[in-house]
Amino acid sequence: MPRIEAADGTALYVKDWGQGRPVVLIHGWPLNADSWEHQAYHLAKAGHRVVAYDRRGFGRSEQPWAGYDYDTLSDDLASVIDALGLQDAAIVGFSMGGGEVSRYMSRHQGRNVRKAALLGSIAPYLVQATDNPDGVPKDTLQGMQAALVKDRPEFLKGFFKSFYGQGLLSGVSEGVLHWSLHMALLASPRATIACIDAWQEDFRVDLAAFDVPTLVIHGTSDAIVPIDPTGRAAAKIIPQAKLIEYDGAPHGFLATHAERATQDLLDFLA
Repeated sequence: MPRIEAADGTALYVKDWGQGRPVVLIHGWPLNADSWEHQAYHLAKAGHRVVAYDRRGFGRSEQPWAGYDYDTLSDDLASVIDALGLQDAAIVGFSMGGGEVSRYMSRHQGRNVRKAALLGSIAPYLVQATDNPDGVPKDTLQGMQAALVKDRPEFLKGFFKSFYGQGLLSGVSEGVLHWSLHMALLASPRATIACIDAWQEDFRVDLAAFDVPTLVIHGTSDAIVPIDPTGRAAAKIIPQAKLIEYDGAPHGFLATHAERATQDLLDFLA
């Protein structure tokens, strides 16, 4: 397996497909790099070098007990970029992956990055607060953690129905639901639970560091990461942001709207 060593010695599993200008894909919770399958295949086929890696604690990467904060996670992204010698890259974060993109742009000054994309991202601020009334209540996130401790497989089984908007006009096949659950269960319980704490970080300051063209895509029916405090807010803060809203799309639009999301990425990266 191709692996890269992070700054603290954690081994990260990395896929490196194709040749051309590099695109780094950072996956969402609780999945792994395989969740980018449709986009990664077509981006590589179109002439991009596509790099996707499993976040520490997830998929085939090592499972340390610590390091599930965004400073460490953005350092992991930096390790991948540096180890592969990537230059003039685009970094694309889905859901939780938007946190790595955001913190990398500030903590690592967007080094070697020419474009960025936030897809269904938690940035700039997911949690409900006095100055963020449309955010997700902390009690909801704590309830997710308690459910994971009690019965992780059963919670995740139900979670993916909301993730993909089952019952909406879109939705996904039973195969995708089973595939997603399999990916999620490869992760360590520690990583799965601890990353929910990381979602509560405030990225509003980080977004001020974006100085490259940035694509923001979000589904208007996202029941996991509501669009108002995230996608719409990010597009207002980032100077060179382009917002595309997928009307009626759920959180997991990389699967439910796979062809559209892939084409929007190809257009943005061209």
